[in-house]
Amino acid sequence: MSEPKRFTITRTIPALAGDIFAVLRDPRGHLAIDASGMLQDVEGDPVSAVGDRFLVHMDREPLNDIPGMGRYDVTVVITDYEPDRRIAWTIDGTIQPPLRHIYGYTLEPDGDATRVTSFYDWSQVDPGRIESSVFPVIPEVGLRATLGILDRTVRLGLLPRR
Repeated sequence: MSEPKRFTITRTIPALAGDIFAVLRDPRGHLAIDASGMLQDVEGDPVSAVGDRFLVHMDREPLNDIPGMGRYDVTVVITDYEPDRRIAWTIDGTIQPPLRHIYGYTLEPDGDATRVTSFYDWSQVDPGRIESSVFPVIPEVGLRATLGILDRTVRLGLLPRR
């Protein structure tokens, strides 16, 4: 039996989908809610369509999984986008061709709250790369923690204004 190659975590957040989506489409939102500690800074404007991109300055040291990897940059490339409903992206970085792992969120309004599902899917990564790399990059608990930080960020209005 093969191991699953996708994590999915759901949390109901007491906020409107539009307020949550505003955080998820903004590069600064990614920085604000990152539970891994890897995202160090971002460059770019909020995304609004499939194909939009923004730059993320990363630091692998917080994961302590690849000795010597340290600081590097990746480009987030939006692969799915429906305002207030879903957003997903892959990473284009120093590893070429790209690994093809996907991160994303779906939002389901529920009155004054929203069911937010975070997912991480590495099923399209070349099996040879999975064997020679550290997958999943983000553990399931990391998705859960990020949803908690997203909840706090939206409820308390912690995302800095542009």
